[in-house]
Amino acid sequence: MLETVLKEWRFDAMAKKLKGFAWIQPALSIIVMPMGFVLWGLAAVPGIYLFWEVSDATAGCVEWQQLLALGASLGIGAMLWCIADLLMLGILGMLMRPNLEEAKAPVESWLSIRWGFLGLFHRLALPSLQWMVPSFVANIYYGMMGCKIGKGAQINSSSVNDCFMVEIGAGTIIGGAAVINGHLFERDGIHLAKVKIGSKVVIGTMAQINPGCVVGDGAVVASKAVLPKFTEVPAGEMWGGIPAKCIRRADGSKPE
Repeated sequence: MLETVLKEWRFDAMAKKLKGFAWIQPALSIIVMPMGFVLWGLAAVPGIYLFWEVSDATAGCVEWQQLLALGASLGIGAMLWCIADLLMLGILGMLMRPNLEEAKAPVESWLSIRWGFLGLFHRLALPSLQWMVPSFVANIYYGMMGCKIGKGAQINSSSVNDCFMVEIGAGTIIGGAAVINGHLFERDGIHLAKVKIGSKVVIGTMAQINPGCVVGDGAVVASKAVLPKFTEVPAGEMWGGIPAKCIRRADGSKPE
């Protein structure tokens, strides 16, 4: 009971319209933008250290041998940068993400600011994430950002946005460049709604899933299909088109 009351109180505080938002937003931007670039620099430390060590270790080698070793260390260093970048941003996401099922708040609110921070973290992760999907490293990052991922799920896209509003079931495949959004902006402000994707679902390449959508177990969303907000796809059905509609029922028949 106390936990519920505290949760509602915290949400009420986040959803209130902020006085002074016009100066709070640019002030935070001035602080946060340099921090993002500093974080990228810190993520490079393991790779730089490896390069130094390899450079010292190969100082007495023949030139071509040293060049090969340094080149390999640069490649491994880039991989280490990607991993460190995702883990550091994932930790920031864990600290910042809200625990919500659905929410609505004015643009001039702390909820909107928190959403903006999380969006910034994800954009900072994109250069690394595009090289790490699909992999357990990318899934760890998505999990740290709040995405609930079932066993054996394959996420081939770097555009799973608003991770704290996304659930992906076991054995599901998210196609390359598919976009999953848990937010939208309307005249009255920001709206957040859970996206729930069941088990053994296939989301096609470049498909778009919008806030509030529910995709049942075993369903297929075809490539480049767009599911409008709050669309429910029944289990086993195939949907396609813009906007997406049922093109094959679970029993294999086609809708009239």
